[in-house]
Amino acid sequence: MDDSNLRFILFICIFVPLLISVPLVQKQSRDIVIYILAGLAVALFISEINVIMLEAFDNDVLYVTTTITPTTEEIAKAIPVLMFVYCFPEKRDRYVSIAFACGIGFALFENAYILVSNVRSVSIPWALARGFSAALMHGICTAAVGYGMTYVRLRRKLAIPGTTALLILAIIYHGVFNIYVQAQDLKYVGFILPGLTYLPIIIYLVLKGRKQSKLLKVKSDG
Repeated sequence: MDDSNLRFILFICIFVPLLISVPLVQKQSRDIVIYILAGLAVALFISEINVIMLEAFDNDVLYVTTTITPTTEEIAKAIPVLMFVYCFPEKRDRYVSIAFACGIGFALFENAYILVSNVRSVSIPWALARGFSAALMHGICTAAVGYGMTYVRLRRKLAIPGTTALLILAIIYHGVFNIYVQAQDLKYVGFILPGLTYLPIIIYLVLKGRKQSKLLKVKSDG
């Protein structure tokens, strides 16, 4: 089967069931599902671009995946997030969650495509590595853009330089991850890097949530 057809078939198989579930999802969760769909669509689009880039650079996978694809993928993933930010400025509390959902949607398609393309050679350790490293990396990079936009959106003078800086941060993180996982002696550093980034974020959000709950309780008691 042609790779392009395989990508479209896989996209349809994942995208359509999620799409028809959108009207049935509770309103507060609908944005998340929609942005998972956006991530899937971005992944399909950028996979075609990446094929063109590989051909343009004589199939030099190491160079393309450490230099070109971090840039193309992070910019493409950020576009739906920036659209949400500028269309719904009042929903600042949703920026991080929809950005993370977009990154995870992207990773879902990427992982599924790699799986079906190499189904005879993949393993459970491979699946765990993809889920807890590459997929998490995509979510973190896009979530970082969403988190930064909660501040940038409040300051119009920072709109262009702030957005550019956030994209550069995501591109560098993505590039460093790709370099590590393709380095023979340092690939395990790459595998644990997203987890080392993710855990402090979760701890921070949990502590922040508890603090806000206590403040609300104090106000209600007062």
